[in-house]
Amino acid sequence: MMAVDTDSGILAGDPRMLIGGELRITDDESLFDVEHPATGEVVGQVSDGSVADMHRAVTAASHAFETTDWSRDVDFRYHCLIQLHEALEREKEHLRRVLITEVGCPVSVSGSQIEDPIAEVKHWAEYGRAFEYLQDTGIHDTHLGPARRKLHFEPVGVVGAITPWNVPFYLNIAETVPALMAGNTVVLKPAQLTPWSGTELGRIVAEHTDIPPGVFNVVTSNANDVGAALTADPRVDMITFTGSTATGRSILASAAPTVKKTLLELGGKSAHIVLDDADFNSALPLAAMMACVMSGQSCILPSRILLPRSRYDEGLAILKASMENFPVGDPWKPGIMQGPQISAGQQRKVLGLIKGGVESGARLLTGGGIPEGLSAGYYTQPTLLADVNPDAHIAQEEIFGPVLTITPYTTDDEAVAIANNTIYGLSGEVSSADTDRAMAIAKQMRTGNVTINGKSHFGITSPFGGSKQSGLGYRNGSHGYQEYLAIKTIGLPE
Repeated sequence: MMAVDTDSGILAGDPRMLIGGELRITDDESLFDVEHPATGEVVGQVSDGSVADMHRAVTAASHAFETTDWSRDVDFRYHCLIQLHEALEREKEHLRRVLITEVGCPVSVSGSQIEDPIAEVKHWAEYGRAFEYLQDTGIHDTHLGPARRKLHFEPVGVVGAITPWNVPFYLNIAETVPALMAGNTVVLKPAQLTPWSGTELGRIVAEHTDIPPGVFNVVTSNANDVGAALTADPRVDMITFTGSTATGRSILASAAPTVKKTLLELGGKSAHIVLDDADFNSALPLAAMMACVMSGQSCILPSRILLPRSRYDEGLAILKASMENFPVGDPWKPGIMQGPQISAGQQRKVLGLIKGGVESGARLLTGGGIPEGLSAGYYTQPTLLADVNPDAHIAQEEIFGPVLTITPYTTDDEAVAIANNTIYGLSGEVSSADTDRAMAIAKQMRTGNVTINGKSHFGITSPFGGSKQSGLGYRNGSHGYQEYLAIKTIGLPE
């Protein structure tokens, strides 16, 4: 670990992978650079793992699943994950600095990316210890006479976890800890842009827990073929992935020959239907904040705002003022709520989509460029595009930037049709003074999750998953835990 600039808080993460219980660099000592997106500067390096490293990690995970008691000893798993929780609590300020360094997440809003996932480790440990892995379903009549049936919930096996860069520490926890508590062994492949949130987790597992060698592995790489090796390996029983729909399709294709179980949380292009009786002064500033607080880099962001024609100009004025006054800047400064995009490439993509939207007929009300005084790093102005055609590319493509598109509608049915006019179905929102009316709208939205009047659908105790091309399966809640378990039905004498 190396402190680059302690005055600003910048801190590089551990460069080592964790394979078979050993913290190590790849055999040829290859490394790749990691940038701080707030400045664009290289602030450290990490091991550039190879296909051979991934092969070793899968071998270690497979061996640990077959030869240790990890899959069978619930109390031991609980013990190890409580150790992990306690170690993460001790190191959370260190982890916060590493996270802000590689992601650019503002320190003022980092709690959801640090404190929340650390708390979830303890939650899953306690949930998994209390889970009933053998369930008696009673006596059943059969052609061969009465039989008792029991359901045995058992680990799937080796789980490959591929995580994205937008909330890396949170998703590294969300995709691996319930899998571990369920008795699986895990190989984690963190995103190339945010590898340290993975290597730091590996280091803490190795140094501060009794988790056996091979049960948890971390392979970092700057090469796409390393992740592909994980998804294609026949010894891997399940892939869990969060990221773009395009990559999700590739993972499904790679996993198909071995018929792997896949858990996919993919892209979104969520709509926020603001009904004509809504409290605009409450709903719309919150909508603007949600668009900007993670630099727009959120899959569940309601990035399409649908406003009633009868109050269209009023809504635009409130949104414009909210976007123009949103605090953007150095993520290390208190009070800043929007930091940079993750990379130069992502910044170019966002600015290009905005430009294309204007060229296709959208009206730029504010933003659309780089904030004044923030030319270093990868910042984008909070941007508002009005009069957006529902079929326009800007209304169909996931932007992953601080951009809201505004489309007018006349009737509730028209609003629902516009909201559903997308390949995605991850999230959505409805604002209305009439909860029953909002609920009726929510039921018609073809999406896995809906927020009504700002009351979040997202939480550790509730299932979260997408419909259409936004994913397969669920995270969180009992449904999410059981994704990492196989069910064996056993018939036996009554």
